[in-house]
Amino acid sequence: MKRDPQRPEERPEPPPRPGLPSSPSGQAEGAELVAPVWIFGYGSLVWRPGFEFTSRKVGFIRGYSRRFWQGDTFHRGSEKMPGRVVTLLEDCGACTWGVAYEVRGEQIAASLEYLNMREAVLGGYDTKLVKFHPQEKDAEEPILALVYIATPQNPSYLGPASEEDIAAQIIVSSGCAGHNIEYLLRLADFMRYFCPQAEDKHLFSIEEALISILPCLYYTEESLEETAISLQFEGGVSRTVETTQ
Repeated sequence: MKRDPQRPEERPEPPPRPGLPSSPSGQAEGAELVAPVWIFGYGSLVWRPGFEFTSRKVGFIRGYSRRFWQGDTFHRGSEKMPGRVVTLLEDCGACTWGVAYEVRGEQIAASLEYLNMREAVLGGYDTKLVKFHPQEKDAEEPILALVYIATPQNPSYLGPASEEDIAAQIIVSSGCAGHNIEYLLRLADFMRYFCPQAEDKHLFSIEEALISILPCLYYTEESLEETAISLQFEGGVSRTVETTQ
C-alpha cells in the first residue's frame, strides 16, 4: 500500500520524559531538566515543600524581584476574599532569596506531580528554569533549577498595590492552607533568620504595614490600658502586637 506523498507520514508522539513538569502554559522554558532535579522555592515552599527531597540549600536567583502580586483563592484565600501570595517580577538588578530542593530517582516524578497540582493547577503558576546560586561560600557553579512563576496572563493575577492595601487584604484572607497572615510572617521570618544579609524592602514594608494596622482592628473602648495581642498560627508562628488608647 502506497503512502500519499502529499500527506506527511504520521508518527506517534514520543512519551514525555519523566520528571518534566506540566503547567497550563506548557513545559519549563530553556534547557531540559537533567537528574538530579533542583526546585527553587521563594514563597511557602521555603518552609513547607510538601514533597520528599534529598537535600536543600539556601541561596538566590538573579534577575527577579519577589512581589505579593498573585491572588490566591484556594491556599490562602477564597473566591470572595482572595489572598495575596508572592510571584516573581523580572528585574535586571535584583535577586530573590529562597530554598532549592534536590530531588532524585522516584522523588522527581512524585515532587513534580505534586507541585503541578499545588502551584500550576490550583495556584496559576507557570514553570521556568533559572540559575540558582547557593549561599555557602564553597559553592562553585550555579545550579540549574526549576521555579514556578505567576505571570500577568493568569486569571488570578492581581498586580501591584500599595504595601498598606496589600497588608489590609492579607489580614482578612484565609484559605485551605491557613491564614494569609501566617504566610506573610513565615516568609519574613525566613528572610530575617536565614538571609539576614539580604534586603527585601517590599516584603518587610508589608509586614510593617500589617503590624501597624492590627492594633486598629483589635482596639475596643473597654481596652483602655495597654493590651498584648498574640497571633498564634500553626507551626508555632506568632507575633505580639501592643495596642494603646
